Amino acid sequence: MAALTNKEESIEMRKVYCETMIQLAQKNPAIVALDCDLMGPIGMGPFQKAFPERMIDCGIMEGNMAGVAAGMSARGCIPFAHTFSCFQSRKCIDQLFLSAGFADLNVKAVGSDPGILALYNGASHMGLEDMGILKNIPGMTLVEPCDAVQLKWTVENAAETYGNFYIRMNRKNAETVYEEGSVFEFGKGNVLRDGKDVTLIAAGMMVKETLKAAAILEAEGIDAAVIDLFTWKPVDEDLIISYAEKTGALVTAENHRIDSGLGSAVAGVLADKCPTPLGRIGVADVYGEVGVLPYLLTRFKMTPEDIAQKAKETIRRK
Repeated sequence: MAALTNKEESIEMRKVYCETMIQLAQKNPAIVALDCDLMGPIGMGPFQKAFPERMIDCGIMEGNMAGVAAGMSARGCIPFAHTFSCFQSRKCIDQLFLSAGFADLNVKAVGSDPGILALYNGASHMGLEDMGILKNIPGMTLVEPCDAVQLKWTVENAAETYGNFYIRMNRKNAETVYEEGSVFEFGKGNVLRDGKDVTLIAAGMMVKETLKAAAILEAEGIDAAVIDLFTWKPVDEDLIISYAEKTGALVTAENHRIDSGLGSAVAGVLADKCPTPLGRIGVADVYGEVGVLPYLLTRFKMTPEDIAQKAKETIRRK
């Protein structure tokens, strides 16, 4: 089971990714890593040193990397193929759709620096639509870990689960949410906080922002439940419906465009099975921009205060 922790900060996510990949490769000779000239930014130097024959730099040719990963999977390997999230989706969709997805292979695509976490790389590198693009691949599992504990579990269990995955991850430090040893389940959300007035649903970096929003609401006498919906596809319909019925109002918070991501997935469940007032926090129909994280959170109205305000607006729609 997953357990919350009060620790403020984890080690860098990329270090956890590399260490976990090394541990997996030591146990399983089928584990291989691919990259697009980003081994430095993703911190895979130690993996390359330990397993030089299993670390392939495909150069700045993302679509080719996806095709190589599919070919290696067809030969029995378990490839983890990394690039920035914007390129993993925009440049690799055809190869991931046909070579990996249609062929029913076992490719683990990893996209780092999603959404506003691209920071100084700005609009060209902000993957604000990656989940929306890749969710169109039938059978592909989309996952966004919120901290180092959840990332380690995700990488380990994706390696053990046959099928195509997209793992959306922060490269650098992420605020810790879960205790070491927490256990999760793909396709199932985690209730981090119970409540009766409104349900806040988030994933990735927005989980911690949502927990802060719940504290703001509590100070105002509003009892907010918080759910970490770390698997975007398949989405946990039963949990969404359960809390829609329990609280009568929901708010989603995502580091992604709201018209094609987590909020869209939740809206689809509610529209089909349990019509309920829904508010959505995320990026609108605009491009990203250069900035530090506090500025970008404020610029795109993704702060805890924005989430709390949206919750109050949504409660009034009951």
